[in-house]
Amino acid sequence: MKIGSVEIKNPIALAPMAGVTDLPFRLLCKEMGCGLLYTEMISAKGLLYENEKTHFLLEIDPRERPIGVQLFGSDPNILAHMAQKVEEYPIDFIDLNMGCPAPKITKNKEGSALMLDPPLVEKIVSTITKQIRKPLTVKIRKGFDQEHINAVEIAKIVENSGASAITIHGRTRDQFYSGKADWDVIRQVKEAVSIPVIGNGDIQTPEDGEKMMEETGCDGIMIGRAAQGNPWIFERTLHYLQTGELLPMPTVEEKITTALIHAKNLIRFKGDYIGIREMRKHVTWYTKGLSHTAELRQSINHVHSYEELEKILMEYLNIFKNSSIQ
Repeated sequence: MKIGSVEIKNPIALAPMAGVTDLPFRLLCKEMGCGLLYTEMISAKGLLYENEKTHFLLEIDPRERPIGVQLFGSDPNILAHMAQKVEEYPIDFIDLNMGCPAPKITKNKEGSALMLDPPLVEKIVSTITKQIRKPLTVKIRKGFDQEHINAVEIAKIVENSGASAITIHGRTRDQFYSGKADWDVIRQVKEAVSIPVIGNGDIQTPEDGEKMMEETGCDGIMIGRAAQGNPWIFERTLHYLQTGELLPMPTVEEKITTALIHAKNLIRFKGDYIGIREMRKHVTWYTKGLSHTAELRQSINHVHSYEELEKILMEYLNIFKNSSIQ
């Protein structure tokens, strides 16, 4: 798969998720076999007004490449100007968010709300592509709601306006992340455009990834929530697509060890106070589905240092091992 002139050798992407896909998590997923990364969603206006948090989201490591910066907004000129600015970073492409369903985004006619205004979509994409050198990709949804299912129409506009690839989530904005993703609309988009199409929605296992590619003909797949606490899904999916062999799930010891590595890197990146607090949700994801976790999660919600976290997780591992032997 090629995005513009950028060769994407491994078409398994990590979905940008606010508050989740920061630099430490992206690097972890990269080490586990993820082939395509995106920054968290970044406000074009926030960049324009030099918001400190916005610049923090632009921390990128060359080891992440190929990677794109995902921008959101609704003003064509601001988006184009900020796209010019961020393409100077060590990135490979710029991604336009037209899929975010969050009310605080859509109320400003940004994110998935853009799909309600096809002429504005055309203006935004054409304005950006005329002013940048690196490729522009666009992420959309099936539509805004059941009365406005227009992914194919928007995809054609995006392609004709100069975009180099498109990602489609098979749910409407009104569905958020509930219900079943419509893979057929991904197939329809793939058949309607000649640029690469990445499918997103309901990929929980390596088998799901293969099934989506077979049913839709998409060029790549994007994994989001299934990667939370489970970066191994990239390695396992890639191996399955290449060989048809299903690698085993990680052991409890592997999960605990990886969680602690993740914690160290997150604290190093964001500092003790923010890092350890953000790590609490990650540990909940890492230990999801394991036995004897009720007390563990209560303890994790009150940790204030790496040392506390390590002590709690290692004690849990010992309890788990002993209970498994009995």
